[in-house]
Amino acid sequence: MATQSQVSHPALPNWLEGKDVATQTFLQTLGEIDIHRAMLRKLRREGGRLWVGTESVPLARPPRVVAIGKAANRMAAALHEMLEGRIEAGIVISPHAPVRRLSPFRYVEAGHPYPTVGSLEGAQAALELVSGLSEENLVIFLISGGGSALFEKPLDPDVTLSDLVELHRALVTGGLPIQEMNAIRKHVSAVKGGRLGLAAAPALQLTLFVSDVPENLASAVASGPTMPDETSVEDCYGIAQRYGLMEKFPASIRRHFEQRTLVETPKPGDAGFRNSHYGCVLSDRDAVEAARTRLERSGFSSHSAPSPWDGDFREIADRHLAQLESLAREHSNQPVALVAGGEVTCAVTGSGMGGRNQAYVLYAATKIAGRKWVVLSAGTDGRDGNSPSAGAVADGQTASRARSLGLDPERYLAESDSYYFFRTLGDTIDVGFTDNNVRDLRIWLGFP
Repeated sequence: MATQSQVSHPALPNWLEGKDVATQTFLQTLGEIDIHRAMLRKLRREGGRLWVGTESVPLARPPRVVAIGKAANRMAAALHEMLEGRIEAGIVISPHAPVRRLSPFRYVEAGHPYPTVGSLEGAQAALELVSGLSEENLVIFLISGGGSALFEKPLDPDVTLSDLVELHRALVTGGLPIQEMNAIRKHVSAVKGGRLGLAAAPALQLTLFVSDVPENLASAVASGPTMPDETSVEDCYGIAQRYGLMEKFPASIRRHFEQRTLVETPKPGDAGFRNSHYGCVLSDRDAVEAARTRLERSGFSSHSAPSPWDGDFREIADRHLAQLESLAREHSNQPVALVAGGEVTCAVTGSGMGGRNQAYVLYAATKIAGRKWVVLSAGTDGRDGNSPSAGAVADGQTASRARSLGLDPERYLAESDSYYFFRTLGDTIDVGFTDNNVRDLRIWLGFP
């Protein structure tokens, strides 16, 4: 029998390997939140019904299926497998073509972060697919993040595609939280804010969604095409005023704000939603818990950051920094980890390339200079802002390494050029499109 001194323990993580540890944790987490795995785990067929949690719908006849968003291809494939191909008709609207096309789905490639012709075509096709149904029909909606741009039909026929692109650009670059961006999107759209769901009434409806919004705001996912809307036209007018958006809107949309003629969206309690059921397949909580558990197994005292996770990127980085400081004091002889989800806001102030995740890490890198700390922030969809990367990783040596190469962190931050900064250092997180989206993941590591 081995004595106490002979029992081997895994070596504690070394801070010099911290960036690799954080990066591998992010990559492993992506595997843990695989859409196919989640769908098969959360859904079940039993007694002639399809169940998600405590919600269920009968499968007396093959359903029609509408899949919208960055995870649309994978969600549609998983449902096709679970139903053994028994689908009457379907449409899948996503940023890119699937690996394998499945009958009877029609696939439409649309634009993100700005709508394209495909966004309009997909929305029209979805409306046609779900219109004119009876209570005997079942429609299954598969909704995930990105749908706000990928799926669109303006409520006002005078609004053109170029107008929609201009609107989305103003919202995406304006530093708004996702729920405020989507409140405005809902009120100018003929398919968002519950209007697609009303078009399918009185058919029985089941919406399965992958959440890329705060937990209490499910109707903001893809601007809530099948859910009643809690936001109002008055909210929209206030948001536009607060962020100085009016002059950035195209004339066709600005007119509705100036004349206060936005049309209200359907609200909770609307009879059109009486046959509607909803179930969450994945959220950022799943990603946070998966990452936290992996770090715990690797020898870290691992913790989830308390809410809120959203806000200005500098404010949230400072808050996380203070939380890691506190953990490091409580566990002075052990490496510590702090994991958070959410989406920070980051107004575009320059003409460079990057996104909220890389801006967050760039700002944080200047705060941890000289310390045995590591920070990673990356999007679970594989894309950050207008860059090809998901995010970036930095440690206490990043700022000094950059300055030795003539890179000034503050200047790159001001120019919204965080991607070039981290690409030069070899510290971008590059994973390609993941066919998933449960918001962003931030990992902080501290070493004794």
